[in-house]
Amino acid sequence: MPFVELDTSLPAGRVPAGLEKRLCAATAAILSKPEDRVNVTVRSGLAMVVNGSAEPGAQLLVSSIGVVGTAEENRGHSARFFEFLTKELDLAEDRCVGGAGRGPSWGCCATGGRDPTSGPS
Repeated sequence: MPFVELDTSLPAGRVPAGLEKRLCAATAAILSKPEDRVNVTVRSGLAMVVNGSAEPGAQLLVSSIGVVGTAEENRGHSARFFEFLTKELDLAEDRCVGGAGRGPSWGCCATGGRDPTSGPS
């Protein structure tokens, strides 16, 4: 059962309506899980610093027991989440980051598909 948490400094009025449903559908497709098993939380209007800047940004945390695959599969998942969020939130690539959550999970978003354990790009 995947848990997805999207935190953003964007005010609620700048978060596209229905984003949580589209993120749920995207997560189900990316992880090959049924939508009714995906849990999504979207929190907006947060005070955040992303990559050293307080400009609008977002952070995605994906946690899922039993979904984490190979490093190559996870890089693919990362790239797809990254693409989805930068388009949906209209953010530059350096304003969207991701990380590991509770339990087996992986980094995503800011890695742009790069292995987050391999160090700085």
